[in-house]
Amino acid sequence: MTRITFALATVFSLAFTPVAAQDMQKGYDAAQAGDYATAIQEWTPLAEAGDARVQFNLGTMYFDGQGVPQDYAEAVKWFRLAADQGLDNAQYNLGVMYSDGKGVPQDYAEAVKWYRLAADQGVAEAQSNLGNMYRNGKGVPQDYAEAVKWFRLAADQGNVFAQSYLGYMYKNGQGVPQDYAEAVKWYRLAAEQGHANAQFNLGVRYQNGQGVPQDNVTAHMWFNIGAANGVEVSGIYRDNAADDMTRQAIEQAQAMARECMSSGYQNCGY
Repeated sequence: MTRITFALATVFSLAFTPVAAQDMQKGYDAAQAGDYATAIQEWTPLAEAGDARVQFNLGTMYFDGQGVPQDYAEAVKWFRLAADQGLDNAQYNLGVMYSDGKGVPQDYAEAVKWYRLAADQGVAEAQSNLGNMYRNGKGVPQDYAEAVKWFRLAADQGNVFAQSYLGYMYKNGQGVPQDYAEAVKWYRLAAEQGHANAQFNLGVRYQNGQGVPQDNVTAHMWFNIGAANGVEVSGIYRDNAADDMTRQAIEQAQAMARECMSSGYQNCGY
């Protein structure tokens, strides 16, 4: 899963003059108020003077078309300037641009280069994406063990995509011995953050009794939740599971799904 990271810098460089710091604040206040054109006007001179955080901010605004026409090539320009100064989120964003072929020709090897630089600085999104590049053999030779390494680093930071991927790796025994209980652990962590595919996969584990006791009611609950969050096949699995359940069991599962979702996935019947 590739996503651009957005963040507005709020800490001023000690090297700023009072006037420059004032311009930075004006730009920040304008951006917070939705006046992106003024933010662009205030920040462009600072970015041209070399401030990496402002360069990063401009890159996100060109990427999203905030205050300027959307321009991926211009976004890449500013991300690169910030990334070359070691700004971790700019390195990650530049990796996304190369991975997706936005503003630059698609180049998985170049994406891996920038993901790795950001991942080495602890950016969880970069670690997760780097793991996915190893899992799929994009820009690097396919290496499931290396994929698991990066997924785990990101998952331990709470990255929901890495948690779901790690559940997948344990389920299939890719890069690690197959371990359904460990798969359930990671699917559950992702499911409790609202990851719809993890919710569906957790339902499958309950349906099949893999890593957990077989439980059609809990399986139905997770299938129902996954379907509500947009996973079409989850609705099919829910309806198939219902064929083997009593009316009372179905009503119980439906009530559990409502409670689980209304509690932000914290009260899910266990």
